Amino acid sequence: MSDASTPLQQDLMRRIIDVIHEDNLQPGARLRQNQLADRLRVSRTPVRMALELLESQGFVQHEQNRGMTLSAIPPRVETLEAPPADEELLVAIAKLRRDGELSEQFAELELMRLTGQERTPVRQALIKLEGLGVIQRRKGYGWQFFDPVRDVRAREESYDFRLLIECAAILSPDFSLSADWIKSMRSRHEAMLSAAWTDASSVTLFEMNAEFHLGISAASGNRYIEEAMNRQNQLRRLSNYNWQHGADRVAVTCREHLEILERLEAGDNEVAAALMRKHLTGARGTSKARNGIL
Repeated sequence: MSDASTPLQQDLMRRIIDVIHEDNLQPGARLRQNQLADRLRVSRTPVRMALELLESQGFVQHEQNRGMTLSAIPPRVETLEAPPADEELLVAIAKLRRDGELSEQFAELELMRLTGQERTPVRQALIKLEGLGVIQRRKGYGWQFFDPVRDVRAREESYDFRLLIECAAILSPDFSLSADWIKSMRSRHEAMLSAAWTDASSVTLFEMNAEFHLGISAASGNRYIEEAMNRQNQLRRLSNYNWQHGADRVAVTCREHLEILERLEAGDNEVAAALMRKHLTGARGTSKARNGIL
C-alpha cells in the first residue's frame, strides 16, 4: 500500500476488496466507479483513487473503452491494522464537538486554532469526514455538521428506530448473508478483542461496528432498510469517534456481535433478532448512563 495514500483511500481500498470477495468477482470483471460509490456511500473521487491504489499493486488495470477491470483477486485484509495517524485528530474533533467547543457551523481556521494542527492535516481530516457524510461544505465559507451529537432526544429516537429496523431486517424472508462477510466480520471482531485499546482505536471500532450493522441491514434485501441504517451510521459516527465507554464495553460489544453472527450463520434468525434487540437495548442503557452513543 502506498505511503502517499490517505486513510480514507486505504479504507475504501479494503472495502472494495471486500466487495470483490462478497460478489465473487473474477479477473476480467468491470469495476464501475458509480456503482462502487453508491454501494459504499461515498463520492466517486475517493473510489477512483482507491482503484488506482489497487492498480498500482497489479490487481486492477485500466482498459480502453472498458474502464477499470479486475486483473487478479487481491487478498482480503483479515487483521486489525494500526490506526492511521490522522485518527487522533478525528478523535480530537469529536471531543471538541461533544464538549460544545466546536459549533454546528465552523471555519477551518477555527479548527486549526482549537487543535493546534497545521492546515494540511486539518483539511485532510475534514475531507475524510465529508466523504463519510459527517460534514458538508457551506456555500461560500466554512463547514457544517450533520450530527445530532448534543441532542439527547435525537439519540433516544435513534435507538427506538434502530430497534424497529434492525430486528425486522433479520426476520425478513429475503435475509441472506454471505459466508465471506461473516468470516471477515468475525476475524475483525476477534482482532479488536485481542488488540491493546487506545483512544485512537475508537475510530477503527466504530467503522467495524457500522459495517456490522449496515451489513445485516443490507442482508434483508430491502433497500429502504439499508439506506435508513446507512443514515443512522452517518448520524452517530462522530459521537462514537470520541468513545466514552471504556475498554470493557468494547469487549461486551464485540462478544455480542459475535454471538449474533453465530446464530445467523446457524440459521437461527429468530434467536439472532432477539439477541440484536438485547444488544441495542443494552447499548441504549449505556448511552443514557454515560451520555454517549453506541
